[in-house]
Amino acid sequence: MQAGLARTPRSISPKFFYDVVGSQLFDQICDLPEYYPTRTELRILGECAGEIAKQIGPNAEIVEFGAGSLTKIRLLLDALESPKRYLPIDISGEYLEGAAARLRADYPELAVQPIAADYTMPLVLPAPMPGAGRRVGFFPGSTLGNFEPDEALAFLQLAARMLRGGGMLIGVDLVKDPARLHAAYNDAQGVTAAFNLNLLRRANSELDADFDLDGFTHAAFFNAPLRRIEMHLVSRRAQSVSVNGESFGFEEGETIHTEYSHKFTVDGFRALAVKAGFRPGAVWVDSERLFSVHWLGA
Repeated sequence: MQAGLARTPRSISPKFFYDVVGSQLFDQICDLPEYYPTRTELRILGECAGEIAKQIGPNAEIVEFGAGSLTKIRLLLDALESPKRYLPIDISGEYLEGAAARLRADYPELAVQPIAADYTMPLVLPAPMPGAGRRVGFFPGSTLGNFEPDEALAFLQLAARMLRGGGMLIGVDLVKDPARLHAAYNDAQGVTAAFNLNLLRRANSELDADFDLDGFTHAAFFNAPLRRIEMHLVSRRAQSVSVNGESFGFEEGETIHTEYSHKFTVDGFRALAVKAGFRPGAVWVDSERLFSVHWLGA
C-alpha cells in the first residue's frame, strides 16, 4: 500500500480487493443485471460442458487460479469423468476454506485441497495423486484482463510450465460496445463502488490508516485505444492520509488506480497463448460474442 501510494501515478494491485468482505462484494457484483461476464461465461460452460470434458479427459486434477466462491467449477465437475482432485488457489484464505468445505460436502468422492496463495507468484503444487489423469488449469472470469500485458504473458508462461502435459481452460472477455462495458463497471446499485472503496476500509482496519471513505469516490471508464476498463478511486478534495505512520497528500481530483480489465479479441488472445507456450485448441463463444472460453494444450 505504501509503495503504491508513493508511485506516480498512484496505483494498488487489485489482488488486495479480496479479503472476506471484498470477496463477498465481488460475488454480489457477479449477480448484478449490468454485469454480463459471469452469467455469460456460466452459460457457455453449462452448454459446452460435455465438449470441454472430452478435451480434459478422465481422472483429471483441476487447478483453479483465483478460485473465489468455487461456483463455476461445479459445472465442470458435473460433466467430467471421475475427476481425481481439485486444487483451488486464492489469496483470501479464510473465504476459500469456507467455500472448499461446502464443495467437499457436495462432492464427497472428490479430493479438495485448497491452497491459500498468490497464484501470480511461483508456487509448488502437490505431486499428482496415484492414478491421476491430466493436470488442467482453470482460470475463469477473464481475470487475466486484470494484468498488464507483460504480466499476463508472464502468468501464462508460468501456468504453461506448471501444467506441462495437461492443459488450461480460460475465460476471456471480448471487446464490445463501450456503453455495455461502462454499465458493467458502474452499476446502478453501487456495489462496484463499494467493492472499490473496500480497499481503503481494509487499509484502515489492517494498516492503521485513516482514509475517510467519504473523501473518495469510485470511477470506472473504458479506454478504447488500449482496450481496457480502468478503475480508480478519486479524491473528492485536498486531503492528507496516514498509512502505517507515513503521510500522503492528495490534491482534489487525484486518483489511486486500482484495477485494469483488458478486453481481447479471440485471435489476439490465441496469439498471446502461443507466445506463452500453449497450443490453442477449441474456442466457445456466446451468440452475442460478449465472452469466450478457450482450451489451451500445455
